Amino acid sequence: MNDDARIRGYATGLFEIACAEDDLDRVEVELTQLARVIDSSEELRNVIGDNSVPLDRRTGIIHDLLGGRAGDATVAAVGCILATGRARDLSAIADDLVRVAVASRERQVAEVRTAVPLDDDQVHRLEEALARVTGHQVELKVTVDPDVVGGIVARVGDTVIDGSVRRRLDSLRTALRSN
Repeated sequence: MNDDARIRGYATGLFEIACAEDDLDRVEVELTQLARVIDSSEELRNVIGDNSVPLDRRTGIIHDLLGGRAGDATVAAVGCILATGRARDLSAIADDLVRVAVASRERQVAEVRTAVPLDDDQVHRLEEALARVTGHQVELKVTVDPDVVGGIVARVGDTVIDGSVRRRLDSLRTALRSN
């Protein structure tokens, strides 16, 4: 079994368990947030993903990160991922879980990178705008990325909409060089 199939299998299994527990939204959010925290730190990513580090130590780190706030289904899911040696795939599993969950809701995921956090009104307006552009209901997955500088970069499926200041500056730079 290749890694993509294995990741898809984990995500599908987690989806089914979360649905059975009537806790899909919570598991989806908590697993995604945990994956983003781990991804944001190379040291943390290396320790959690290193199967030579004792499982109880890695599990303890995860419990510290979750701080007792995560639901039982999320804790069990992460424990299973760690115990089976797939911690390096946590982010991919979380992303695939989001895709499976969104597909079950007949929506598309819009991965949005912004320079600053968006308030609820901005999120709502962006969802509406992307729904008009794509012709589908969208569910935003917003990530704050200082490299964006200003504006947003949105990816819905294979479509990338780059409304960032960085892209505009790059376009201006290219235009000035060609003159």
